[in-house]
Amino acid sequence: MSILEYNEITEKKFIVMDGTPYEVLSSHVFRKQQRKPVNATKLKNLMTGKVTEYSFHQSEKAEEAEIDSKEVKYLYNNRGKWWFSEVSDPSKRFEVAEEAVGSQGKFLKPNTAVKQLLFREKPMGFQFPITVELKVTEAPPAIKGDTATGGQKVVTVETGATVNAPLFVNEGDIIRVNTDTGEYRERVNK
Repeated sequence: MSILEYNEITEKKFIVMDGTPYEVLSSHVFRKQQRKPVNATKLKNLMTGKVTEYSFHQSEKAEEAEIDSKEVKYLYNNRGKWWFSEVSDPSKRFEVAEEAVGSQGKFLKPNTAVKQLLFREKPMGFQFPITVELKVTEAPPAIKGDTATGGQKVVTVETGATVNAPLFVNEGDIIRVNTDTGEYRERVNK
């Protein structure tokens, strides 16, 4: 357990406030005129998923959260419930509510290994791969003259998620998608 000074609370760090773990999404240390410096942060509550803003003053400190992780395998989802199992023992299954999985879950293929984050032995979320390769199942044909609008079209990938992709992406192509932003990265030639 380490204590962070106000200016050490930076992006991608995990802190504890009021007994609850938070992920620091953004931080900006600045000084208003003649006042003391502050660190304006955006924090994501890892238990509820809510994002709040908080300013740490020069005299404030925060406890760094000790986040454990274990490897689990995504199996399937049905009616808002997401099913996972232990990697070594598929019979040890557990369900997770859709809110706990988050928006990145729509890019998960069955049997994909992900990291489940734990805080004091309590599950609180998942760490997904930053990019995934998915097969395009539906892609409308490109129509001549479409490039005036930026050359993008909405394609559907094998998990059912939709992605904005360039006009040259066709059905059957494999594309790489950023799971954080949901953006198209590149077409993979296989």
